[in-house]
Amino acid sequence: MLDEKLLEQAVAALGTKTYSATVNLALEEAVRLKKIRGIPQFFGSGIWEGNLSAMREDRPLRVSRGGKGARRRTK
Repeated sequence: MLDEKLLEQAVAALGTKTYSATVNLALEEAVRLKKIRGIPQFFGSGIWEGNLSAMREDRPLRVSRGGKGARRRTK
């Protein structure tokens, strides 16, 4: 049994046209939020392997020829 007042509030808030669409969208959103809340468990778990210091290093400065002799950084 569904709470009719709550269902009407959900229809208005979600902008759905039917009760079924409202319930389905609410369920999808509940699952999505649950997954998002589970993301922090992966922080510090060692999933990512790389060298953060190397990633933060600037690329070497290369001289670009062809523009008033000015030195500029190119990729």
